[in-house]
Amino acid sequence: MNDPIASLIARLLAERWLPREDRAVRQVLVDAELRDDLDRRLAAAGLRLLEHPYAAHVAVGVARAQEGDVYGHGDAWAASNLSLGRDTVALLVVLWALLVLPKRQRQIARQEGERQHEQEQMFAELKPVPVGAELVEPLNERTLLADFADRLGGKGRLQMNLGTLQRHGFIVRRRERIHEGPLLDLAFDYERIASRVMEGALAQVIEEARASQASAPEVAPDESVDEVNEEQADV
Repeated sequence: MNDPIASLIARLLAERWLPREDRAVRQVLVDAELRDDLDRRLAAAGLRLLEHPYAAHVAVGVARAQEGDVYGHGDAWAASNLSLGRDTVALLVVLWALLVLPKRQRQIARQEGERQHEQEQMFAELKPVPVGAELVEPLNERTLLADFADRLGGKGRLQMNLGTLQRHGFIVRRRERIHEGPLLDLAFDYERIASRVMEGALAQVIEEARASQASAPEVAPDESVDEVNEEQADV
């Protein structure tokens, strides 16, 4: 018997993420009945759908009610269910703040501007949220190392952690540039984490890093490379 929700859940678990444009994903996101069925089945297994209207991918994560059982066993609260070390999660927060946070702020500002314009024009037309419409320049890997190596265990450790995050799908590395991977936008809850980053201890560090990235020299096309802490990743 064909069960599209079961198939979608199986694909999410097997592939770890799916693009928002996937036919089954689109159906679930626009059909309230299908979405309720998906949420109910995931909740029965202690899981939840990770998605954001502006994110280009969806994934599954541990449900809030089960976080204590999954992350809280042992002597300390685990950073994630991927066995990421504290310095790896710290780097993940930094990358999220540098790649996802500015993109999200632009997306929200754009959507609010369009909504205000529509109200001024006295009509309201349903439009899809412009996923991926606001792009953020990739990070210069050398500049990231210069800015954060001392804070995150040294250049060797930071390079190793970048490789770990790349293998898990959080980032993509090309020619000494760090791009957003399919899971980075889903790693943290924007509504919960954004204010902590912008108003907390990381704010000044992130601003300095953005300034360094803006002034970083371009890397020659033929050059390439080999392949807070307390925040919990959703994935």
